[in-house]
Amino acid sequence: MVVTSSEEPKAEPPQYQPYRHPAAGWGAAKSVTGFLVREGEYVDGPRAIMKMNHEDGGFDCPGCAWPDDIKGLRLDLCENGIKHVTWEMTRKRVDRAFFAAHSVSELSGWSDFALEDQGRLTEPMVYDPVTDHYVPISWQDAFELVGSTLRGLDDPNHAAFYTSGRLGNEATFLYQLMARELGTNNLPDCSNMCHEASGRALQAALGTGKGTVDLKDWETTDALFVLGVNAASNAPRMLTALAMAHRRGAQIVHINPLVEAAARRTIIPHDFVDMALNKSTRTSTLNIQPRIGGDMALLRGMAKAVLEQARHDPKALDHVFIDRHTSGFEEYRKVCEDASWEEIERQSGVARAEILKAARVYRDADRSIVSWCLGVTQHEHGVDTVREIVNLLLLRGNLGREGAGPSPVRGHSNVQGNRTCGIDHRPATGFLDRLDQVCGIVSPRAHGKDTVATIEAMHRDELKVFVAMGGNFALAAPDTPYTHEGLRRCELTVQVSTKLNRSHLVHGRRALILPCLGRTEKDHQRGGEQSTSVEDSMSMVHLSRGMKRPASPRLLSEPAIVAGMARAALPDSRTPWQWYVEDYDRIRDTMAEVLDGFEDFNRRVRLPLGFRIKQPARELVFLTPSGRAEFSAAPLPDVVPAAGTLALGTMRSHDQWNTTIYSDNDRYRGVRNLRTLIFMNADDMRDRGLTEFTPVDITATARDGSTRSLTGYLAIPYDIPQGCAAGYMPEMNVLCAIGDHSTQSDQPLMKHLKVTVTRSGPP
Repeated sequence: MVVTSSEEPKAEPPQYQPYRHPAAGWGAAKSVTGFLVREGEYVDGPRAIMKMNHEDGGFDCPGCAWPDDIKGLRLDLCENGIKHVTWEMTRKRVDRAFFAAHSVSELSGWSDFALEDQGRLTEPMVYDPVTDHYVPISWQDAFELVGSTLRGLDDPNHAAFYTSGRLGNEATFLYQLMARELGTNNLPDCSNMCHEASGRALQAALGTGKGTVDLKDWETTDALFVLGVNAASNAPRMLTALAMAHRRGAQIVHINPLVEAAARRTIIPHDFVDMALNKSTRTSTLNIQPRIGGDMALLRGMAKAVLEQARHDPKALDHVFIDRHTSGFEEYRKVCEDASWEEIERQSGVARAEILKAARVYRDADRSIVSWCLGVTQHEHGVDTVREIVNLLLLRGNLGREGAGPSPVRGHSNVQGNRTCGIDHRPATGFLDRLDQVCGIVSPRAHGKDTVATIEAMHRDELKVFVAMGGNFALAAPDTPYTHEGLRRCELTVQVSTKLNRSHLVHGRRALILPCLGRTEKDHQRGGEQSTSVEDSMSMVHLSRGMKRPASPRLLSEPAIVAGMARAALPDSRTPWQWYVEDYDRIRDTMAEVLDGFEDFNRRVRLPLGFRIKQPARELVFLTPSGRAEFSAAPLPDVVPAAGTLALGTMRSHDQWNTTIYSDNDRYRGVRNLRTLIFMNADDMRDRGLTEFTPVDITATARDGSTRSLTGYLAIPYDIPQGCAAGYMPEMNVLCAIGDHSTQSDQPLMKHLKVTVTRSGPP
């Protein structure tokens, strides 16, 4: 059946009313019920709820990477996870009849909601430039098109292989193996745009690119510091940990320019007594609102306060830990002493008294955890800020013991597993040596291209083939028109997807859509029904097994698609691609030989809760050049906006997951029927003569002086520091110039755009 864009909800007037209710609770229950009804999932939706994130043969939520409860909690799920799964399980189909009825030019005029709302892709399709339609193609012919194009390249580095966080570990391992056997390390991924700064900072400071804590630490810590995280929308299951921490008396400090719903109070939906009584639990003891980019100055202020207290209180510092396990302390002490309180206040946008409150919480706690997300990383100085987090933790020995340490919040289900299993454009030599020895290949040693470098190479005609395993690259990347132009210059673009999205319409001269199984669907191979593994944001690895019959008999699994492309591109390969696909245990056996921490993989991953990858830094083993944890002594960046400008950060709405938009509502920020908006401080609005819903033009100025604009956005007064503003991605990605990326991490500066806002008017 052909479904058209007329099914998109009709536009209604925008509304704004500040949200005053607890996060989750009955609001979430009502939203989930409405979504299940809208999608018609009266049976499979509730079934999925009873299987998602369960260790006994359940499937892992394809949403966020928050760990499953270590006690095997039932109903360990959230509103957005249920929406994400229901969106995948829809009964709507995008088949050959749909593509025959709608040209690419027509579909390009549809909204992104309308595109994804058409339903699941059902068979491989190839773009026909003569008719401007996608037409069916057999799997064999699709693989041969990929293979012949890759074989015909003058240089394997003219291809790039992108990965979204959804890809399971087994497919990830095969994907990077294929790229490296072809001869390239061009493996850009979504981490390049999200947590690259975290990995580089933690690697430099501790010798590991990951956090060191687990959920047990969250359950025992005395103080939690949560920076740049909108937990209620992006990691909703964190609400349970925050509520439990508050109930047992832990201090919880939220540091964010916006006081999000998760930083106030919550009702946990699976706490039936509290739901029945409508009883909420606080999720914070202190909220601090730095200016955008001011986190590093605030952290340095906290460290300065601790060091000042140490002059008369020797217990303020853990001298034994510092002497035995760290390097660079005296240099760090000096930069803290040299930083004036006036400059710390100016750069952070926070009064000294407020910084001292946070420092007092940190000093009084025996064990502290610092957790952060993209509000910290998507800045020019993101690496320095994450290293400042580590500096603060090292001062009091908050590492290598229960209830203490760094805890980055990864955004997508298996994004950390992707990096662990080889998706890295800057791979370590030791990893490549083991890969070559075990798999019998010769991997390239030169670094490959990350996301930004890939787009720039497209424009130089040095990138001819672009393969994307999941995601919606055309919307997720910065500088949207520039990215689109680059994709269109490619000789071939390949999108491995579950649903129709913008990246299928912004394509190369030749284009393929290869539909794959979803996380919720059963995966039958010659060796029987298969499971895949994923790694959460706290290094736990466990199996995921689908529960539902595939949306179409013509879907292939991600490992099967990778193997099909590899066999066509590498006809003389000695890698047993098809043998691997027949039984994923065979892939895991090879992974066990290559990957540190995956020894005895097949047995350990079948334990009730899986297993945790070893973390040397947690055991105070630091794989750094000095063999110690490294203090850093970076100068404070100047983040104060110039007169007349604002610092703008992009973010998701609540009714959104990455680039997938479920509606134009943002319940926790009180917005309905509107995405083209900008949240502003009331004084900044008054200075510009703006009132609520005044149409405005937003212009970003790039480093090179070029400008990019959005017109007709509606201004909304919000509790955000003066000089700061916020709005939604992916719509605002157009404002981030391709050249505006961090020199420390190469991440696009999505959280720190320099903009001017003026009232919209006639040209």
